[in-house]
Amino acid sequence: MSASSETKRDFVSSELGTKEYWDKTYDREIESFKEFGDVGEIWFGEDSQERVLDWLEDCGLVTIEDPVLDLGCGNGIMLIEMARRGYTNLTGVDYSEGAIDLAKSVAHKEEITCINYQVVDLVADDCTEKYTCLTKKYKVVIDKGTYDAISLIPDDEMEARTAYLRTVKRIVSDNGLFVITSCNWTEQQLLQFWETDFELLEKIPTPSFQFGGQQGNTVTSIVLKPKS
Repeated sequence: MSASSETKRDFVSSELGTKEYWDKTYDREIESFKEFGDVGEIWFGEDSQERVLDWLEDCGLVTIEDPVLDLGCGNGIMLIEMARRGYTNLTGVDYSEGAIDLAKSVAHKEEITCINYQVVDLVADDCTEKYTCLTKKYKVVIDKGTYDAISLIPDDEMEARTAYLRTVKRIVSDNGLFVITSCNWTEQQLLQFWETDFELLEKIPTPSFQFGGQQGNTVTSIVLKPKS
C-alpha cells in the first residue's frame, strides 16, 4: 500500500466538498460583483496569499516568464496579484463555471489580459488529455485550499485525492514547484500523502498558536518538488 493511500483524514466530509456548494457560492458572488464590485472571499485570507507570493519572489527559482497554474483558482485574485507583480504566463482552472466567469470578470475590470482561464475537472481520469491547459507542464503549480476541498468530498474522497495527485504529478515540470496551502492537513500529513512523487523543498512560515502546551499552525504552506 502506498503512503498516499494510508493518509487518513481526521475530519468529516462536508458540503464544501461538493460542486453544488461552490456553484451556488459563485453564483452569489457574481451577482455581488456585478452590483457592488465585491470580488468575494480570498481563501485563507490575504496574508496567506501574500506569504506564498513573497516566497516565490524571493526564492530565486522562478522568473516572471515561467508558466504558472493556479488549481481551483476561484475568483482569480491570486493570479490578479501575480499579474500586478509582473508575471506574464498565468493560467487558472476551476471546476465551477461560475468561478471562472467571476475570475474573467474581475480580470477584465482590472484590465489584466495575461491570464488564461478554463473550466476543468482536476480529478477526471482523462483530464490531462481532455483540457488544453493540462496538456502542458508548469514551473509553478499553486494549490490554496483545493486539496482541502477535494478531501471533503462526501463519497470516495480517497479515490478523488489519488486522482488529484496523479494530475498534479503530470503537470508539474521536472524542475517545477508545487506550492500547497491547507487548513485541514498538517505538514506531516501533507508530506505523507504526496511523498510518493514529491519531496519537501521548503516550509513557508505561517502564524502559530499554543494550546495545552502544544504548538500548531492554523494554516500550513509547503513547497514541494518532484522526486528525481
